[in-house]
Amino acid sequence: MATVHLRIGDLVWGKLGRYPPWPGKVVSPPKDLKKPRGKKCHFVKFFGTEDHAWIKVEQLKPYHAHKEEMIKINKGKRFQQAVDAVEDFLKKAKGKEQNPEGKGDSKGKKTPNKPLKILEEDDEDLSALKDPSEKPASSMEPISKRLKIIEEDTGSTSIQAADSTAINGSITPTDKRIGFLGLGLMGSGIVSNLLKMGHLVTVWNRTAEKCDLFIQEGARLGRTPAEVASTCDITFSCVSDPKAARDLVLGPSGVLQGIRPGKCYVEMSTVDPETITELSQVITLRGGRFLEAPVAGSQQLSNDGMLVIVAAGDRTVYEDCSSCFQAMGKTSFFLGEAGNAARMMLILNMVQGSFMATIAEGLTLAQATGQSQQTFLDILCQGQMASTFVDQKCQNILQGNFKPDYYLKHIQKDLRLAISMGDMANHPTPMAAAANEVYKRAKALDQSDNDISAVYRAYIH
Repeated sequence: MATVHLRIGDLVWGKLGRYPPWPGKVVSPPKDLKKPRGKKCHFVKFFGTEDHAWIKVEQLKPYHAHKEEMIKINKGKRFQQAVDAVEDFLKKAKGKEQNPEGKGDSKGKKTPNKPLKILEEDDEDLSALKDPSEKPASSMEPISKRLKIIEEDTGSTSIQAADSTAINGSITPTDKRIGFLGLGLMGSGIVSNLLKMGHLVTVWNRTAEKCDLFIQEGARLGRTPAEVASTCDITFSCVSDPKAARDLVLGPSGVLQGIRPGKCYVEMSTVDPETITELSQVITLRGGRFLEAPVAGSQQLSNDGMLVIVAAGDRTVYEDCSSCFQAMGKTSFFLGEAGNAARMMLILNMVQGSFMATIAEGLTLAQATGQSQQTFLDILCQGQMASTFVDQKCQNILQGNFKPDYYLKHIQKDLRLAISMGDMANHPTPMAAAANEVYKRAKALDQSDNDISAVYRAYIH
């Protein structure tokens, strides 16, 4: 793919950690701040915030070329204020070009506002980009979050993390006590974003040490799943497979022992419809309220609060979870009765798993026939199949980086469950069945705990 060359003073969209892209300017770092080793990156000052950071080049996009795209996906008030500040900055710069007489202030008019932490010698205009009534932020607030219900269009909303209040005033973090069980690749990012949005969260994990970081961030510690369910109004669960989901509810000191009338249980694990039906029945028989809400995404999207939530079951629980879903995802769908979300998620993951296996097959066939794998990727990413998923996964393969973003063993589990679901519906799934065999081969090569892109290794061994 074409490399974007940036210089000091260029306006960009930069992605900082788990937050959405934000407008900024490439500036020179302080003399005592060294560039990270082995990383191609630029030092960026973000508009309308106190934030500045080294950002990898692949996380940077030119401001003007991607302005319309970013405005479509980010709708928060603070985001709009930042964009307005950039536009004001550009207008002032253009005005100075047309009226060069004010040489004593050639780079822009200073304002009495408090200056930002880091300013270039030619960056005086940036001091006007921050609202003086705004509290300093130690990190950028996640902004672009949309809540979408499939039966009705509710429009878009945004939440401000700084004061845990929705920017547009229509949504605030629920005052209900939230429990969360399972702090794996997906659960960790979800809990972190719930806390950032001001939710009261009690956490439990089979490996208790994983709770420590979240306790430091303000979470409470639950000693057992039963205790979490009994002390919280809404308890979420996100674990690896159907057995783990059942054990968490039905096992010793399990959720079922803590369920009381009115308590809500939300199963976020990707499991089969039969498991969902069973869990729904046992929870509701105790007077509890049940919702399934598996998520489409990866560890990175979980960290970014940009998951897609597919929910089904008790509609009132779905509505009670509104601010939680706002914190963890960009979009949420409600699909009706319990079991429908499990079916939809298995279909989605079946397609993703089959697609990843096909991409790996293409890369290895390119190599076997003497073609450049990088050229194959470059061409692929210029066509109709171009996507962030394809680019990132292929780059990881070419770099030999299989750090898990979504475990290979989990996508193989999802393929197996999707194939079984097809059998029950008497519907053929030959593509998924073929992909499943490739993932099973990868598991036999000890790739289970690597990323799904490690399916590539099944073709080269």
